[in-house]
Amino acid sequence: MASLRVLSRSQFRASAPCFSRGSLRFYASAKPQTLKERLAELIPKEIENVKAIKAEHGKKAFGQVTVDQVYGGMRGLPALLWDGSVLDAEEGIRFRGKTIPECQALLPKAPGGSEPLPEGLFWLLLTGEVPTEAQAKSLSEDWAARATLPEFVEEIIDRCPPTLHPMSQFSMAVTALNHDSAFAKAYQEGISKKEYWGPTFEDSMDLIAKLPNIAGRIYRNVFGSGKLPAIDKTKDYSYNLANLLGFGDKEAFVELLRLYITIHSDHEGGNVSAHTGKLVGSALSDPFLAFGASLNGLAGPLHGLANQEVLLWLMKMKSQVGENPSDEKVKEYIWSTLNSGQVVPGYGHAVLRKTDPRYTAQREFAQKHLPDDPMFKLVGKIYNIAPDVLLEAGKAKNPWPNVDAHSGVLLTYYGLTQMQFYTVLFGVSRAFGVAAQLIWDRALGAPLERPKSYSSEAIKKMFANK
Repeated sequence: MASLRVLSRSQFRASAPCFSRGSLRFYASAKPQTLKERLAELIPKEIENVKAIKAEHGKKAFGQVTVDQVYGGMRGLPALLWDGSVLDAEEGIRFRGKTIPECQALLPKAPGGSEPLPEGLFWLLLTGEVPTEAQAKSLSEDWAARATLPEFVEEIIDRCPPTLHPMSQFSMAVTALNHDSAFAKAYQEGISKKEYWGPTFEDSMDLIAKLPNIAGRIYRNVFGSGKLPAIDKTKDYSYNLANLLGFGDKEAFVELLRLYITIHSDHEGGNVSAHTGKLVGSALSDPFLAFGASLNGLAGPLHGLANQEVLLWLMKMKSQVGENPSDEKVKEYIWSTLNSGQVVPGYGHAVLRKTDPRYTAQREFAQKHLPDDPMFKLVGKIYNIAPDVLLEAGKAKNPWPNVDAHSGVLLTYYGLTQMQFYTVLFGVSRAFGVAAQLIWDRALGAPLERPKSYSSEAIKKMFANK
């Protein structure tokens, strides 16, 4: 005979899923903890962690700075704190210690989907924790509720001539959101430094939430694709972005955007867009001003425009060697590119010394969804041939493909053929990483960035007779 167990009131409450009152049943359903509530718990612990690191290691050196680094754009110079991601030359990017395949496996998915939700990635970037499906869904709902643009921002976008580059329009609209910045208002009212992170969080959430409406409005104005639909508050972030662009009925494209935003969200702090956002934010500019500056850096051909250059090169190759060229013809075309003094776009990376895991993730997506697409097959041929050519030519320390070598082909396959717009999608994605770091910079009291510079003459004098 089983023995009876007497429960205390607290044990009963913890173990009982429901209780009856008359004919009704009441279920205990704890409301999931919000991202802001979780951050409020983590910040004091991280402040103590930073203090401990500085106390133990603050006087230790990473290594010396060389003159080549000063002249070489500070390449490889360890000088920034960036918690969201770290890029390893051999391993690739890790988001809070997790690889892209791990993020694909662990982060919450949309119902029926297989790619990670960017909502889950943002939670991970901020907390270092994988959220539950309920927590990811709460972010989807929060962003949908914040998505409406001020009328004057809509008017700014609508008054832009269609000949103005989409990235210029994007930057203008984001900067204009500063009009309603919670941080700027709180700062003017004299908020304590310890509380800076709160309004920065609110601005960052508003920023991310409003980007799909900005991007969708620019796309439809410039490329004439009809009236902008309303945000669907029951759907996730990527679906709403796809729908605003006119692709909401293409389930695979929505899945592609979920993957695209996730893998483009962050790439440690030294790239131009991330570093610009951190630098401008260090002046206590609000997240809208800081990210507007990030977008201006992302718009450069050596950064966000690279995927457009890859697609143009692929199309030119296709026009010359045909839709299904032999390996020899592809090899000849790559050599002709190098011999003409040009680079093979999409190959090589400032840090990586292996195939970019972001490229691999996109390749696997293509193998699953568009294995017979001629452009994907051409990209695959180049992947098998280009590295050996580049090694033979001695043109690259890293002859392997990077993220830009694949993304344009995927977007084109689903009908998003307007290459000028691709960097806008990159910009939407990069907001996640920049915003997450800005919040932590405010929470940790990060100082104004002010590195030391030298003139060429000063450098020569420094090493004279040495």
